[in-house]
Amino acid sequence: MAQESPKNSAAEIPVTSNGQLEDSHEHSFNRVRIFFAVCHVFSMHSSIRSFSFCEAVQSKCIYLEMTGSSASPKSSVISPSSAAASRLAGQGCDLIIPTGSRAQQKSGPVVLADEVKNPAMEKLELVRKWSLNTYKCTRQIISEKLGRGSRTVDLELEAQIDILRDNKKKYENILRLAQTLSTQLFQMVHTQRQLGDAFADLSLKSLELHEEFGYNADTQKLLAKNGETLLGAINFFIASVNTLVNKTIEDTLLTVKQYESARIEYDAYRTDLEELNLGPRDANTLPKIEQSQQLFQVHKEKYDKMRNDVSIKLKFLEENKVKVLHNQLVLFHNAIAAYFAGNQKQLEQTLKQFHIKLKTPGADAPSWLEEQ
Repeated sequence: MAQESPKNSAAEIPVTSNGQLEDSHEHSFNRVRIFFAVCHVFSMHSSIRSFSFCEAVQSKCIYLEMTGSSASPKSSVISPSSAAASRLAGQGCDLIIPTGSRAQQKSGPVVLADEVKNPAMEKLELVRKWSLNTYKCTRQIISEKLGRGSRTVDLELEAQIDILRDNKKKYENILRLAQTLSTQLFQMVHTQRQLGDAFADLSLKSLELHEEFGYNADTQKLLAKNGETLLGAINFFIASVNTLVNKTIEDTLLTVKQYESARIEYDAYRTDLEELNLGPRDANTLPKIEQSQQLFQVHKEKYDKMRNDVSIKLKFLEENKVKVLHNQLVLFHNAIAAYFAGNQKQLEQTLKQFHIKLKTPGADAPSWLEEQ
């Protein structure tokens, strides 16, 4: 027996003599099959970019046309959406609206809800924009390196940035030398303290040289004490300069890097706009020129904002730098002078003036009573 050819679901719609759909249980089952067939076609084509949104709308409206004459009062109604309607009108689509259906008479015009954006397409678009921007910036950098491309230069701001970078290198050198001095002074103080303990021990065991060993023990202990005071002043100087160099100046230089990146993007899009303006103007190039003009304006505003931010930070940094270094240089000078002059009172007064508190040995570790 020959196999029956597959039937089209649309061919199974029973129609009466006057063209109306037959309202029977078998026909209701056929309408459900038609609905799932249309949904299957829509789901297959909705993932393809070439499938028109108007075709999907027409498919749904054809289903409404076929089922509208026998729709029940409790059937679901698609809520109207002005955004979707305006989008369909812009695409020039003709909706097939059933005129005799009861759902149409009760709920008004039937339109579709807004399209659901595809996250994968959004990520792909972001990657595309990032790749295009990276290509333009790389091309601009290479052109500048080869001397073929032009770059925007703010002479006053560039000079301030160069001075800041040069000063940062000099301050880092001072910081390294001060840290070396602190390390060497710490070793010297430690040696003097050990030497003082050795003299004190010998003064007790050598009666004939008791006074001589005692004088030397007191001298070495006094030098060790003054050295610890000077060491506290130097460490305070190092901490303040380190904050200035590695935090305040570094934060400003980070803003400078962002400004330079914005400048490269601005020059890259400016070059593109200039090249398009030099070319022919026709129906194909005018949209590109308009889009390039918009992108250029966006990056120009970003560049102007970053330039203003750098100018403000450089101004505040200069004021803060002068204030901090003035106090720290006075502290360093007075402490060194008082130490080598042997003026213990002046050395202690210098630390009090700058509110520096020395840490006594073992002060950080709690006593056994506090631990109980």
